Amino acid sequence: MRLDFEEVGVSGLTKAYGPTLALAGVDLQFTAGSATVVRGANGSGKSTLLWLMALLGHPTKGSLRYGGYGTDRANEIRGNIGFVAHQLQLYPGLSGHENLVLAAKLQGIEDADGRACELARSLAAIEYWDRPLRTYSRGQAQRISIARALLHQPRLLLMDEPATGLDAASTDAFVELIEREKARGAIVVVVTHEPKFAEAVGDRVLHMSRGRLVEAAA
Repeated sequence: MRLDFEEVGVSGLTKAYGPTLALAGVDLQFTAGSATVVRGANGSGKSTLLWLMALLGHPTKGSLRYGGYGTDRANEIRGNIGFVAHQLQLYPGLSGHENLVLAAKLQGIEDADGRACELARSLAAIEYWDRPLRTYSRGQAQRISIARALLHQPRLLLMDEPATGLDAASTDAFVELIEREKARGAIVVVVTHEPKFAEAVGDRVLHMSRGRLVEAAA
């Protein structure tokens, strides 16, 4: 079962690794049809925030709400989350095509190949996607990773440095794709170090330092 929701709320979110606080009591709200960019230096807590929002770890303190649902429904909520991690979550021995079709079938998408082709065309990945993934450049693999996160039309789209390795044309196509995701009602959260990309996609930009939100600009 896949649970739907219109907003995500983070309250007092704290994550400690021994004596180190990766997150130190973050409060945020994210709404459907909007893109939030999170910026900050390495180690500021950006990736930890995404990791917890993706329900891939447990906070030390605080809570997350997905509409009317809490993390006790994590397995069902995960079915409506797409995650582009900083480390590629793809099989290097399979082609990009095979990676996408396999992921689509595992997610129960009826026309797995059709959906994979649609996204690959949107990201200009069709021309090379029958080669083994291990032969790809970082930018080529990144496009497949982005497509994989979008296959099931997630309500919550979390992306950690998604523009890494993308050339100017690919970045422009990706920005257009994010706009389409927002138009269909997705909640988009992007971590990036790239100011031009942040400006292009963000309806608001948040700044973090030492696990805390230090600035928010509408």
